[in-house]
Amino acid sequence: MILVAGIGNIFLGDDAFGSEVARRLAARPQPDGVRVVDFGIRGLDLVYALLDDNAAVILIDAAARGGEPGTLYVIAPDIPDDPTAAIQTHEMDPAHVLAVARQMGASLRNVRVVGCEPETLQEEHIGLSERVGEAVDGAVRIVESLIQEALV
Repeated sequence: MILVAGIGNIFLGDDAFGSEVARRLAARPQPDGVRVVDFGIRGLDLVYALLDDNAAVILIDAAARGGEPGTLYVIAPDIPDDPTAAIQTHEMDPAHVLAVARQMGASLRNVRVVGCEPETLQEEHIGLSERVGEAVDGAVRIVESLIQEALV
């Protein structure tokens, strides 16, 4: 199984990037064995999905790394080994979720994050900024290429 996980809060502007990419991917045909889910801010649900024997995991999220808004990144994350990690039921910090999943026994092979530099993360603002919205189709193509690589 390949897990593609959209992450984000639709009420925080560009933080909804992962959710929007997952929504678009879910509307497209996917190869057998690919599961696309918009987890939003449901960290606990993502932890349980990570406990499945996934051949690959692709997380999609806003990722502030200092670039121009709309810049796309493919990141091979360092997964912390934190024996004290505890799940936050309504919080979605991908590094923290990965640490909790590892602590619970997830194998976490072939994990990638497709991130987009946000422009705005304003509270109670629904909708992506123009530059981040324009990056969604590019992110869809990147995720689809990562899926194809994982299927080989």
